Amino acid sequence: MRPLGSAALREPRRRLGVPALLLAIGIWDVAATEGWAAGRSLPEEAGTSWREAARQINLQDNLLRAPDTPQLGLVRLAAKAHPPQAAPPPLPPQLPKPRPQGAEPKQQRQQDAPKAAKPEPVYSVSGNPAGTDFSVVGTGALGRALGLKDEWGVKFGGVYLADTNLVAGGPKPGSWTNNSALIVGLGIDANKLVDWRGASFGFQFLQFNGSGTDTNAEAGSVMGYNGIVGAPPFNRTELLEAWYLQEMIPDVLKMRIGRSLPTYDFGNVLRPVKVDDQEQNVPVISGLLYSPIYLNASMITAFMGYYNPANGVTVNFTPNKSFYVNAGVYDGNRYRGIQTGVSPPMFNGYWFNIAEIGTTWLLGEGRHPGQFGIGLWRQTGVYTNHAGATEDGTGGFYLYGSQRIAYRVNPDVPNSSISIFYQYGANQSQTMPMTQYYGAGITGFGLIGSRARDSMGMGIAVARLQPTIFERTHEVMIQAYYQAHLFAATYLQPTVTYIPVPGFPSNAPGALAMTMRLTVLF
Repeated sequence: MRPLGSAALREPRRRLGVPALLLAIGIWDVAATEGWAAGRSLPEEAGTSWREAARQINLQDNLLRAPDTPQLGLVRLAAKAHPPQAAPPPLPPQLPKPRPQGAEPKQQRQQDAPKAAKPEPVYSVSGNPAGTDFSVVGTGALGRALGLKDEWGVKFGGVYLADTNLVAGGPKPGSWTNNSALIVGLGIDANKLVDWRGASFGFQFLQFNGSGTDTNAEAGSVMGYNGIVGAPPFNRTELLEAWYLQEMIPDVLKMRIGRSLPTYDFGNVLRPVKVDDQEQNVPVISGLLYSPIYLNASMITAFMGYYNPANGVTVNFTPNKSFYVNAGVYDGNRYRGIQTGVSPPMFNGYWFNIAEIGTTWLLGEGRHPGQFGIGLWRQTGVYTNHAGATEDGTGGFYLYGSQRIAYRVNPDVPNSSISIFYQYGANQSQTMPMTQYYGAGITGFGLIGSRARDSMGMGIAVARLQPTIFERTHEVMIQAYYQAHLFAATYLQPTVTYIPVPGFPSNAPGALAMTMRLTVLF
């Protein structure tokens, strides 16, 4: 007897394998032929599916290759005889081996870390940003350097201003003055920080150091050719702002209570024009340094602003993106000469009330942004000025507007543009230094070479003086500047001011003032 592994026992399997092999080859030939035909006659999607199935069969055939044994050969033929109806799902990707905690590659950790929001570039700044904004006037770079994250809703930053002034002519020709102002602000978005919906807080501190003399008086200017300087004291440390803002209807109605600069909400011709198309936005309208650009000259000594803030309530109503109504009620003791910046709030019957309506638009085929605002104000209380004139309250109105008139002027700067602005104001006062004011100017953005963040401009200001105080009837001031971007948010601004008719003294000749201003936002 032959052993079990002998050829006798293997013989039937040979005889069985040959017919099976022939049968499998026939089935394969028919299937391949039908599949080829189907792939040609069916739509592209079906043909592609069949070719993918054929590719998977070839893959299986390669995987089943092994030493030439009859058993594995039959398995291969059986797999070929019954091709799958659809391509099998791809094998799941091989997962990397877990790494010990803290052992991730440095590059991977940097990629996985959330990226901080990149601050928007500053294309143009006001000659005194503190006069046209509230809360944090800078970029917030100081807070980010200290580790504050934007998603926390806490912004910490500010602005540093420094200038040197030389006067030729005027009442004191050849006089030099130097001034500096450091403003540091903290803004808190309570909605992000503690989920207090619609609430925010703002705090701002000022350190001002002057030359000990009135820079504007050196040139005989009543309006003020340098807006960084106001009334004495010329060295002061003060809480410039401390307010709580509550948004009652999102993007429509909000109220701010506390100590703030109302020149942001009222008469602010410098307010950037923002529209839905961000490329059409106009930055700060002008970088002029003179005071009337921040505070309409017809309201000087009554209305509050830098560096004499207001204590009270401001309400902003914006029913749509192109129309707004602002109203405010404030402690009105600035009217009687009180320096509110270095004095506590006083509510003793002197009130300053103001309201403004305004609108924005896009003009013509170039969709040039423009804006217009008009306001009324009323001051209560009895006041007697140093000339002996007395009145029981006063009031007035003002208006302003701006319009972009040209866009993409410089082919090297896509957002280069030219804008104009205008101002007017009048009052019925017998005690305030100016009774009427007219102002206008023009500004160019990014007009030279590829310097997209540079700007230049010129403005003219004319004030009708109070006859109970001054012998001269009016004062005229013309100012021109070039604001050059140095790096980051740092600007250097040479400015020239010509005052052909200074307001005082009455015999003062024309004055030419030259100012070099450094502005650093952080």
